[in-house]
Amino acid sequence: MNTPLAVHDTAIRGLTRIHKGKVRDVYAIDDARLLIVATDRLSAFDVVLPEPIPGKGIVLNRISNFWLGLTQHIVPNHLLPVDLSSVVPDPADLPMLEGRSVVARRLKALPVEAVVRGYLIGSGWKDYLATGAVCGIALPPGLRQAERLPDVLFTPATKAAVGDHDENIAYAEVERLIGAPLAARVRDTAIRLYLFAAEHAAARGL
Repeated sequence: MNTPLAVHDTAIRGLTRIHKGKVRDVYAIDDARLLIVATDRLSAFDVVLPEPIPGKGIVLNRISNFWLGLTQHIVPNHLLPVDLSSVVPDPADLPMLEGRSVVARRLKALPVEAVVRGYLIGSGWKDYLATGAVCGIALPPGLRQAERLPDVLFTPATKAAVGDHDENIAYAEVERLIGAPLAARVRDTAIRLYLFAAEHAAARGL
C-alpha cells in the first residue's frame, strides 16, 4: 500500500482561497458553493503543528462524511452531491484533492461551537477542578477525571481564529450572540446529534 504524500498547504489553480483554518482550506467556487479541503495539518490544543500527517485529511474527510450522511434525518447539512471534476478548473489538481475534499453550500457559520459532553474530560475537567462547574453548569462534588456525567451537558465555546484558543462560554452568552430562539435550536439539535451518535457507537462496543 502506497503512503499518500502529505498535504500541508493547498493552492488550487483557478479558485480563490477565502479561508485557511487550522486544518481545512476553503475555496470559492461561485456565489452559492464552496470547495472544502481537509489538509494533513495537525491541530493540537488549537495550535497547528509544523509537521503534517500523511493521509490524515483523507481519514478526517471520511469520518465527517460518514456522520453527516448518517444524521441527515436529524438536521440537514451543507454537503452537495457534486463531482470534483466539474468544479476544479485544472485537472492536474484533482489527484491531490481526491478523498479529502467536498463541495458544500455557501452558508454563514455561527460564531459558536456547539459542544456536547457526556464525560468529564479536557477543558471541562479543568473548569470543574477550578469552579465545580462546566460552562457555568454546577456539577456534584467528587467526580473523577473522564467519569461519565450524570446528564449530557451542552457546553458551548467560542470559535477562535487560527492561533487563538477556543474558550468555554455560558449558555447565556450564546443567547446574547445569536438570540435565544436560535440558541435553543442549536442546543437541542447538538444534544440530539450526540445522543444518536453515542447510541450508534455503543451498539458497536465503543
